[in-house]
Amino acid sequence: MTDLPYFPDYHDADLVRRFEGNPILTGRSFPKSAGIAHVFNSGACKVGNKYVMVCRTETLDLRPAFWIAESDDGVRFTPRAEPIRMPIDDPMFRRYADINYYDPRITWLEGAWYVMHACHSRLGDCRISLLRTTSFDNDDFEWLGFVSDPGQRNGVLFPEKIGGHYVRLDRPQTSWEGGNMWVSRSPDLIHWGQSRAALATDDLSWAWTKVGGGAPPIRTDRGWLNIFHGVRTQVKAHLVYEVGVCLHDLERPEVVTHLCRQPILTPMKLYEHVGQSPSVVFVCGAIVEPDGSVKLYYGGADAVQCVAFTTLAELLDACEPFESTTAVPR
Repeated sequence: MTDLPYFPDYHDADLVRRFEGNPILTGRSFPKSAGIAHVFNSGACKVGNKYVMVCRTETLDLRPAFWIAESDDGVRFTPRAEPIRMPIDDPMFRRYADINYYDPRITWLEGAWYVMHACHSRLGDCRISLLRTTSFDNDDFEWLGFVSDPGQRNGVLFPEKIGGHYVRLDRPQTSWEGGNMWVSRSPDLIHWGQSRAALATDDLSWAWTKVGGGAPPIRTDRGWLNIFHGVRTQVKAHLVYEVGVCLHDLERPEVVTHLCRQPILTPMKLYEHVGQSPSVVFVCGAIVEPDGSVKLYYGGADAVQCVAFTTLAELLDACEPFESTTAVPR
């Protein structure tokens, strides 16, 4: 793939290097009989030496499926023969996820893998749903139910309890073109509340429309490293999705202490502009390797799955001291 021929000659923040073989998965990567047209915004994790991706897929008529793909190197993925078995027989899931389920994020927590994802229904509202697995077998995904009120999406689970509570990032859908990043708490992973604003669109010069979680937060000595998404409205209804990074306080995750002032990944390549939604890069998974290198798994233009590379040190050093003027005071 090449750059758009008319695209301006500028570059990212030099923190992230795209894989030259992007996209790593397309609809043609899946069994032909499944009729998969799009694969994007997929969650990823590492189980032993195996890379596991829970892929968001869609057919041409936009029927969704979560489909596992596996890899030995984190770059060359092979989808399984069939998708994950979802709880479509449950009347609650069938009613409130009948349009779509999408954007899975994978978090290892207390001996199991949790897949937090969004759902959309014919009632016009989105909400957050939660799956749990211990094996990633296609039939070993327990549905724990809906874990938010309507109007919530981009739920991203922290990998440990903080202050005795489970914690997540979420983004209330205050309007079709709006929403800030919040931190919510739960005693049991099911019932959530005590929500506090963490990062607002007013905090970012490049994302004045909405901002929310991306990959599950990564614990570091300097704080929780959060690789998030930011959106601006460019030319009326055209939305540009980019990737940012910040640090949250380890004990008070609603407090953002450091922020990279510019996006670390912005749409530049043809596969990030030509698809269902132009001008989109959207991270749902990040894997930190033992040597400190980081693989970022992101969707391009809501159509293809991609990967890019950076390091933990580069991401940490890019974050400058920050104090929000709109979110939680310190």
